[in-house]
Amino acid sequence: MIGEAAGFAVLAAVSPTALIVMAVFLGSANPRLTAFSYVIGAFAMTVVMALVVLFVLRATGLNLPRGHDPRYGLRLGLGILAVGAAVFVTRRKRPAPDPAEPRRQGLMARLISMPSARTAFAAGVLIFAPSATFVAAVQVPATARADIPITALTLVIIILITCMVVWIPLLAYLAAPQATERQLKRISDWLRAHGKAVAVYALGLCGVVLIVNGCLGLAGVV
Repeated sequence: MIGEAAGFAVLAAVSPTALIVMAVFLGSANPRLTAFSYVIGAFAMTVVMALVVLFVLRATGLNLPRGHDPRYGLRLGLGILAVGAAVFVTRRKRPAPDPAEPRRQGLMARLISMPSARTAFAAGVLIFAPSATFVAAVQVPATARADIPITALTLVIIILITCMVVWIPLLAYLAAPQATERQLKRISDWLRAHGKAVAVYALGLCGVVLIVNGCLGLAGVV
């Protein structure tokens, strides 16, 4: 169970936007406070949504034997949602932001353009809103008949993996600020050019895995 949940969490952690924003905040006037607030916002949203998804799925009885078909139906639905999200990301085209007209930029662009503890926390909350891949990770322990300690451990692992794209760079920056800032600059530049493809592949892979698993479960193979 832990390995399966961790695998989906790794896909949920694939967030080019989250890493690019971290690079911006670490280059701000007060990088430590701003980046730390960003990480706190990311963890706050991830923890809350992990518990919400867990309790909702447990409340519907998907972890019980009678919930076998609904459980695999949920996985099939999540898979379709992930594939749909991949198609949406592929076709989405955003106009280049115009610094001369900040009011026409999106909310995230405005938050990043005004780095502070408050805007960084808000950015963390918004960026780490639950995705199909994250829900897929949480549904593994939520629908399993595991005891409380194993379920809690699995949730902690999911949360840490999902947020690793922000807390690992922060720890690296605290240990080696200049080297980390240079490396993040290179990575963020690469992600600006290829991040869309990375996100599409992650969503597509998760979607295919969930669709296959859901179909096999509904067919009684697993």
